[in-house]
Amino acid sequence: MIYPDTYEIKTGFDKIRKMVENNCVTRLAKQKLQDVEFSSDYDFVCVKLRQTNEMQNILKFENNFPECSYIDIVDFIKKITVHGTYMLAAELFDLAKAMHSAKNIVAWFKNCDEQKYPELKKITKHIIIFPAVLSKIEEVVNKFGQIKDNASPELLHIRKTVAICQQQISKKIHNILKSAQNEGIVDDDASISVRDGRMVIPVNSANKRKIKGFVHDESATGKTSYIEPVEIVELNNEIKILEYEEQREIIKILVATADFIRPYIDELLVVGDFIGEFDFICAKAKFSLEIEATMPLISNETVINLLQAKHPLLMQTLKKENKELVPLNLKIDGERHILLISGPNAGGKSVCLKTAGLLQYMLQCGFPVPASENSEFGIFNDIFIDIGDEQSIENDLSTYSSHLLNMKTMLKNATEKSLVLIDEFGAGTEPAIGGAIAEAVLAQLVLHHVFGIITTHYANLKYFAANNRGIVNGAMLFDTQKIQPLFKLETGIPGSSFAFEIARKIGLPENILSLASEKIGDNHINIEKSLREIARNRRYWEEKRNKVKQTDKYLQEITEKYEKELKKLNTERKVVIAKAKEEAETLLANANKQIENTIRIIKENQAEKEKTSAARKQLNDFKQNTLTENKNAESNEIDKKIEALKKITQKRSQSAKQQNPPDAEDEIKTGSKVRIKGQSAIGEIIKISGKNVLIAYGNIITSITAENVETVSESEYRQSCRNNRAMQTQTGFNLSAMQLNFKPYIDVRGMRTEEAIPVIENFIDEAMMAGCSELKILHGKGNGILRTQIRNILKNVAGIKYIGDEHPDFGGAGITVIKM
Repeated sequence: MIYPDTYEIKTGFDKIRKMVENNCVTRLAKQKLQDVEFSSDYDFVCVKLRQTNEMQNILKFENNFPECSYIDIVDFIKKITVHGTYMLAAELFDLAKAMHSAKNIVAWFKNCDEQKYPELKKITKHIIIFPAVLSKIEEVVNKFGQIKDNASPELLHIRKTVAICQQQISKKIHNILKSAQNEGIVDDDASISVRDGRMVIPVNSANKRKIKGFVHDESATGKTSYIEPVEIVELNNEIKILEYEEQREIIKILVATADFIRPYIDELLVVGDFIGEFDFICAKAKFSLEIEATMPLISNETVINLLQAKHPLLMQTLKKENKELVPLNLKIDGERHILLISGPNAGGKSVCLKTAGLLQYMLQCGFPVPASENSEFGIFNDIFIDIGDEQSIENDLSTYSSHLLNMKTMLKNATEKSLVLIDEFGAGTEPAIGGAIAEAVLAQLVLHHVFGIITTHYANLKYFAANNRGIVNGAMLFDTQKIQPLFKLETGIPGSSFAFEIARKIGLPENILSLASEKIGDNHINIEKSLREIARNRRYWEEKRNKVKQTDKYLQEITEKYEKELKKLNTERKVVIAKAKEEAETLLANANKQIENTIRIIKENQAEKEKTSAARKQLNDFKQNTLTENKNAESNEIDKKIEALKKITQKRSQSAKQQNPPDAEDEIKTGSKVRIKGQSAIGEIIKISGKNVLIAYGNIITSITAENVETVSESEYRQSCRNNRAMQTQTGFNLSAMQLNFKPYIDVRGMRTEEAIPVIENFIDEAMMAGCSELKILHGKGNGILRTQIRNILKNVAGIKYIGDEHPDFGGAGITVIKM
């Protein structure tokens, strides 16, 4: 149930219909748009949303989607249901174009990936295009929509005869004209004209009797007469007869064509409906792209969780005025199912209510909504709204009476699957009584677990919301310093009207405000003051919390970085120890051979056995001592490196917490070993030009401002070179190969921000090493969150001189272009 009947007008959905209608091509699509109704069928709503969302993706990303001729064909298909009727040549031409469009669409989806666009694929599966019908039409009609000369042998003969007669007429009339000009009867600059399908000669009216023939017309002034010479009358009459024969033959051809098509009428009507349906879905998708709409999460439960939601009509209005629209975050669920919004006048309370009401209605009509993809919408059986002035002289209704009538309807029909939207709850009558009645109605809505969004100024309703389960206060924030609304909803606190502040800004006399303060009493003033302080403190702590989050994030990144370094170093330690052990064992084995050789010589010389055993024992002791010393030496060296790295990690972490990162800089000169700030690659300065330096990375040379580089030690540079050589040896890494295979674009659609950023950072590093000058990041449009985060990160990367949108024809704001 949707109440009242004017719901679409109150929320603005009627304007949404008109805007979508502007994108419709066919009458059938417009009819389907007018037939759209609010639905509480979860599966039906999901299908309609997925269809539109899939078409959005096609329009954005599929450049090879076929050009479509959306043409109304249903009416003239129905026209030939009766035997003996026929379609005109132009109608046959349109039917062929429509069938070709349908054929191309079906073929495109058939060749598409099986997993892509499943809902639109379902629509195309049962569409049958009969080649015989297309062939028959193409036999009869040419590419200009006219009947072909060879559509039948009789028609070809008639048209050839007409052409011969016209040539004869043309030859004769030109001879007559030339003769008349020589005699001075006709002006020298006169030329042949056509009147009523007949060739005529323009003659001065004074000389019209000098040429025998029939006058077919006169000029507006009467000075010129248009005469058909008697010599060509018979030929013109013959052409007229042939034209009648031609029309009869054309009708005969069209009737025969209609007889051929008639058995396929049912299938062609399905094709016509398919074209209208696709036109309608395409119109919705185009509108959705205009308002940056997405497909949110859909739940079969009753819930509304709006994230970054925008009122589509207000968004377009503000866009024309170059103003930003503050997005709305709002949530009601099973635990807190009624949101009571309060705050200053013109602070955005009604906009919040209308945005939620319009977006919920759009969604349940199958339209994507301008909100974050992470927003969640449930399915409601009913929506009730009470907004605006419904007074009626004819029905003897005052403003307040109309509100009470709406309350009565809501209390009678609303259930736990209903959504109630009430603006200025309790207004229109004496405040104390109106507030009391509103509180009683609110209690019943809470008791019946009705979902609702309600706006009010009444303090008793704010207290009720603060002290009862199932209902939560919400405040429209207000800048107390600038004395202006922020148009931002904050859930969990009641809002203040800020009436005195607004009155003071407008310039109401101070003595009036003082008198008003005395009359309202200290209690109310203190309450308003407390609300203002709560709002002010909340904003302060939000700013603090955001700063702490940024610091924590920075600290976490540093910690993760050095933890990876430690892990890597520990791995290297094991490798070094194993290698040292292997080398020591090899060394000792060689020494052992030498000693064994010595013992053999001793034995051969008949040395004493005891001395030989003593020598062997001394040799084994030497072996163990040497192995242990080598192992300990390697281990101690690695341990020292690890301890040093741990100290560096602790020192940098402490610096990050104090938000005072080290900023020491060495002198930069030709030959200095440097790296770009924020990057890992190390190069050598080969030239300094003013504020810019030229850096060589092997075969790659790049230019950058000196302030964006930092010096490194010689040992660090040598270690980097060794690492690069080791990488080339162990992994086969080759800079030339990387330059050859590097792709200057990357697709991060579907990734979260935290997933996309590391991928993009690696992408930028590789681009710099490959010497690429222009890059493209495909992130999609959506609500622009991922795009904004990516660009904020890129602004801090040295070496990037331009960040912007792709050309609108090639993706626009859905693709970020980077120039190095």
